[in-house]
Amino acid sequence: MNIYSATPLPPNYHDLGAYNNGSEEDRENAKDEYGLSPMRAVQRRYGKYVRKFVKNHHPDAIHAHDWLTMEAGIIAKEMTGAPLIVHVHATEFDRSGEQSGNPLVHEIEQQGLLMADRIIAVSEITKEIIVKNYHIPPEKIEVVYNAIDLADLPPHEYDASTYRYLEELKKDGYTVVGALTRLTVQKGLTYFVRAAAKALEKYEKIVFVLSGNGEQRDELIELAADLGISDKMIFTGFVRGKQWRDIYCLIDVFVMSSVSEPFGLTALEAAHHDTALLISRQSGVGEVLNNIMRFDYWDVNKLADEIVNIAESPALQKSLKKNVKNEYARISWQDAARKCLKLYKGALA
Repeated sequence: MNIYSATPLPPNYHDLGAYNNGSEEDRENAKDEYGLSPMRAVQRRYGKYVRKFVKNHHPDAIHAHDWLTMEAGIIAKEMTGAPLIVHVHATEFDRSGEQSGNPLVHEIEQQGLLMADRIIAVSEITKEIIVKNYHIPPEKIEVVYNAIDLADLPPHEYDASTYRYLEELKKDGYTVVGALTRLTVQKGLTYFVRAAAKALEKYEKIVFVLSGNGEQRDELIELAADLGISDKMIFTGFVRGKQWRDIYCLIDVFVMSSVSEPFGLTALEAAHHDTALLISRQSGVGEVLNNIMRFDYWDVNKLADEIVNIAESPALQKSLKKNVKNEYARISWQDAARKCLKLYKGALA
């Protein structure tokens, strides 16, 4: 079976890797050639590449990922007659935090979903959004959950000196509550900061950490200052490598406060690093994990109460960490691959 996957990764990763998100110079050249924004220019180049590619290659099925490659997938379908499978990792509805978002992206998504023979959604939440906002029949959509590759998370020796200040607070009895995420409206972080302030009114020995960067960074820092919790809300900026691993190891309670999160792989990463999870009901990862605490993203009082409950109860915290770690390890990419293969065969029937 020949399956061609349209992805935004470089050529050495995938068959149709001409969608190259390479150097700044490449992007500027793309803009000059087409007179379009860099992203749209790259998409046009990719479509041109696909037209040429499928003249000499005959796929049994085409697998396109998100709006970035839906147009190329449609081109391949029209030229070859092969069924098109569209894999939805996130919609513009998610990325804009349930706002209107970019109308062009909405249009591309609508066209791609209508033209698809089958659709893969990464969660039931995403499936519901596709049905409700794009008016796609539910029977056309299959849910295939994401996973993490444990080989990408080798054993790591925690270095207490990386975040020495936070480590000293932990020794003094503080609970570290945090999130590793993009600081953007989709992630519901203003609710997280407001919940932090309410939690600190009830229990002082909590310190909050936000690791990541994004357009909301300054707004969140200002909000923390306005709420009088700047001394208890640490912004680390973007982290990677050793700093990334050490912050996961340091956090006691991981919070995912997303307004609309199709899946949420960071929750699985947090579980791997022995962390209790507080997940919004609007996050798809909650569909595959039972040993977590849940809240609606807008309910800052509920979130604050759950943070305090976990911080005040070492036994509860220990139980959540142990049980979710045992649970997440059963989620595998092999299961996802088997479901995709079954879907391919069904599309060809």
